[in-house]
Amino acid sequence: MKTIYFLVLVPMVYLAFAVFLAGVIFQLLKVIKRPAFKPTLAIHPKRNPAFLWAILDALLLPTVWRHKRTLWFFLMAFHISFLMVFLGHLELITEMSWLQVIGHEIFMGQGFLGLIMSLALLYFFFRRFASPTKELSVPEDYLLLMLLFLTVVFGSEMDWARRWYDYGEMSVQEYRAYLSSIFMFKPSIAAVSTSGHSFMLVLHVFFANLFLMFFPFSHLMHSIFGFALNKIRRG
Repeated sequence: MKTIYFLVLVPMVYLAFAVFLAGVIFQLLKVIKRPAFKPTLAIHPKRNPAFLWAILDALLLPTVWRHKRTLWFFLMAFHISFLMVFLGHLELITEMSWLQVIGHEIFMGQGFLGLIMSLALLYFFFRRFASPTKELSVPEDYLLLMLLFLTVVFGSEMDWARRWYDYGEMSVQEYRAYLSSIFMFKPSIAAVSTSGHSFMLVLHVFFANLFLMFFPFSHLMHSIFGFALNKIRRG
């Protein structure tokens, strides 16, 4: 069992990040090498500064708000929760005082951020079984949502176990010891391999690895190109 834990928590992590970075760079180079597109793609009235309006489009999703407000609500809830969880993961790597401008525990949200993300992902998944989204969906869409949902659920389970059920065998310090060892290229799973819910960490990391490797070759690359596309639409 420890061999499986090690393979998922160390070499697979490095492989996932390598594939992710190589894939993103590959996709960016493909875009850069394409011939310039001469016709304009601008669809919005010209407003200056265009870059500021592009940022607002990317962050606030005004088009979605105008046409599908339920979808907008779940998208905003998911992205805000994701940002806060991402910051929590940064704090698990090492102490980051600049993130403690407003004092908080690690993780933020008392377990509810994971719940919000899980509910939002279920909404995104099941809306694809109804028209017209059903006709526009491809197998890749369902796979992406399943991978992301499993990543979120097993990651949240660790937080829920610690906060809601007082099952605190694995502490923040042990998470931090593991992640710090990974980022310092001195990998060690000793701190996280003996806990009663280490299997949840392994499953969380396993599905996160799969998601990272799939990301550059999926529709989610829109998150990389989102600002640039909105800038083009603004002219």
